[in-house]
Amino acid sequence: MWWIYALLSAFFASLTAIFAKIGVKDVNSDLATAIRTVVILVVAWGIAIGRGELKGISELSKNTWIFLGLSGLATGLSWIFYYRALQLGKVSQVAPVDKLSVALTIILSVVFLKEAVSLKAAIGAVLIIGGTLVLIF
Repeated sequence: MWWIYALLSAFFASLTAIFAKIGVKDVNSDLATAIRTVVILVVAWGIAIGRGELKGISELSKNTWIFLGLSGLATGLSWIFYYRALQLGKVSQVAPVDKLSVALTIILSVVFLKEAVSLKAAIGAVLIIGGTLVLIF
């Protein structure tokens, strides 16, 4: 079932790039990121409230808060740089280079989470890195 959600994520991420490129045409990229963030904030909280998921919020550990906060900080910085890149470059180049994050995530999952990586995943990461270098240079 996870792969259905992953495919949906990829589909909506591709729409994000297209909509964002059109949206940053006549606005500062930081303001565009702020607007996008408000929309995401309303949608995410609306879903959490609508599904009754707030009841466990008071039981979250300090560690959970720290790492979710760091994840949010990383996401925000990623969006800020992504929107600026979209404003300056072609979406057909920026979006694929942004997906270098897939290969970096595989590497970081080995280093920090001690996850085992299959040969297939390692080859995929190397191909992504190679493709990214082709797009940049």
